[in-house]
Amino acid sequence: MAAAERTEGSCPVLPLASGRSIPVLGLGTSHRGGYSHDAVVYAIQNCGIRHIDTAKRYGCESLLQKAIKESGVKREDLWLTTKLWHSDYGYENTKKACLESCERLGVEYLGLCRSIGVSNFLISHLEQLKEDCVITPHVNQVEYHPFQRPQELVDYCRSRDIVFEGYCPLAKGEALTYPSIIQLAKKYGRTPAQICIRWSIQNGIVTIPKSTKAERIEENCKVFDFAIAEDDVEVLNGMHDGRHVSWDPSLVVQFQSRVLKGPAYTLDFCGVFHRKTSFLNTSCGQWGALVSRLEPAQPRHMLTCHL
Repeated sequence: MAAAERTEGSCPVLPLASGRSIPVLGLGTSHRGGYSHDAVVYAIQNCGIRHIDTAKRYGCESLLQKAIKESGVKREDLWLTTKLWHSDYGYENTKKACLESCERLGVEYLGLCRSIGVSNFLISHLEQLKEDCVITPHVNQVEYHPFQRPQELVDYCRSRDIVFEGYCPLAKGEALTYPSIIQLAKKYGRTPAQICIRWSIQNGIVTIPKSTKAERIEENCKVFDFAIAEDDVEVLNGMHDGRHVSWDPSLVVQFQSRVLKGPAYTLDFCGVFHRKTSFLNTSCGQWGALVSRLEPAQPRHMLTCHL
């Protein structure tokens, strides 16, 4: 596992280039039935969860505000990640969307994003981003599970001090019935879900399993009292077959030189220093990005802000 330090609770953290630290295990939420108030409160109060992932698109930011307040945990003890949608691109639109997300979440750091990341960016996208940015994103959130282990992308992110965060660690349930994973679960006296999550964390990946059931969340969190042997880690690493259970970000078309010149495609987040235009710096980690044209069926690149 990549270098990690212990928090006051039971979950290790990884340092970010922003100077902050992110818990290696979080709770994912989503749209289409991917949110439960009671489950979130239970996760925070009983499972030690201090990292919650959401997005404007999921439609549950305001619901999370209620759960956080009910949990009784201090705001400064929580790591919250939200994401802006592609319709929010553009300096003023992005700034406005960030403020609106903060308001829905009920956080007091209005407009101040402590760390900034991207979601679903491959090496080619990050390389193009680098050409017109001063600040490197702190996190890249991408699909990661035994069948989708993009090690080249992981290595690239680490070479640039970008923390790799993986979603869909259970491959939307496909990994739970895979014979080799079931066999390893029996060997370690654990569940297939715990094997997948522990494997991901041991590979140095910030991991955000999603569940709306309290008992599943509790199960997913019990992964810090055992370790998978290196030879078994290699068995799991070898299951990679390239399948996506979410979507394939390689379908996002590349930046075009003519797009690079168009101000309509410039994203300057919260006072970023752009190569051609500078804005007032604020106390958040700022960076600028050029947004590629997206295929109509795959508008999934997102800006993530960690509040």
